[in-house]
Amino acid sequence: MSRRKPQRAVGPGATLSNSSARAARGSRSARRQRRSARKAAKSERVARAAKVKRPRRRFGRLATGVVLVGLMLTVLALGGQWMLRQSYFRVQHVTFVGLHHETVSQVLAATGLELHPTMIGLDTATLTRKLEQFAWIEGVRVIKHWPNSLEIRIHESAPVAVAFDSHHVLQYVDRRGRELGHAPLNANLPTLQYTSPARTSWPYERAGRNAALVASALPPAFAAQVSVVSVNWHGSVELKMTTPVSFIIGPPTQLHAKFVAIASVIAHSTLGPGDVVDVTVPSELAVSGPPPG
Repeated sequence: MSRRKPQRAVGPGATLSNSSARAARGSRSARRQRRSARKAAKSERVARAAKVKRPRRRFGRLATGVVLVGLMLTVLALGGQWMLRQSYFRVQHVTFVGLHHETVSQVLAATGLELHPTMIGLDTATLTRKLEQFAWIEGVRVIKHWPNSLEIRIHESAPVAVAFDSHHVLQYVDRRGRELGHAPLNANLPTLQYTSPARTSWPYERAGRNAALVASALPPAFAAQVSVVSVNWHGSVELKMTTPVSFIIGPPTQLHAKFVAIASVIAHSTLGPGDVVDVTVPSELAVSGPPPG
């Protein structure tokens, strides 16, 4: 015999039961959707937070690296400074080239090199200024040879004339009018004279500097014939020759043209003792005889 499947009841009660089931299923689905939405929102918030925190972490690592590198460089710099101040890196050997009129011991004492300063702390500009305080030293070049040697090249002044100081002692004079040192009375150089009545102790670096300037520029054609280079307080220069003839130079301008005029007069004119030739204007020479009396 075949069994029949029981038939579901049909009626108002059955319809209500089916609707409740569908409502329950819809409620569960809605809850699942809400949970999924909450999870998605939470995941999105976590992702956003991670995006914000990740650069901060990278920045923190970068800052840490920078600090470590800075510390390493500081340690290396301090270590290098300490090492360069050890005795091996102090001045131990000094070689002078071109030093003739000043003694090595005086130069070392005046510059402090005898105290063996550090090579790294040695200021060559200060050293040059100290060396140029010596009368005969006009120019200096300092060369460092690491780890502990110096080469100092000296350019000494050349005397261009002689002059008597306030104690009537004859001194060598350079082109800048500086007093170089004692000169013998038979020195084969022109003598400078400052003719101002209000003479200072040594005028040839200031009011009388034009005399040294002209003496330094005298041409070989007649330099040996110049006995005296005199200058007054206006700066006007006069050459007194061994003949004796005088040439008025005036201010030390157009010196080349004035010297050419003097050489021409010496070569082609007959001058008597005491004659004075004014070459202040080189193209208009004026010759006068000796002053009366």
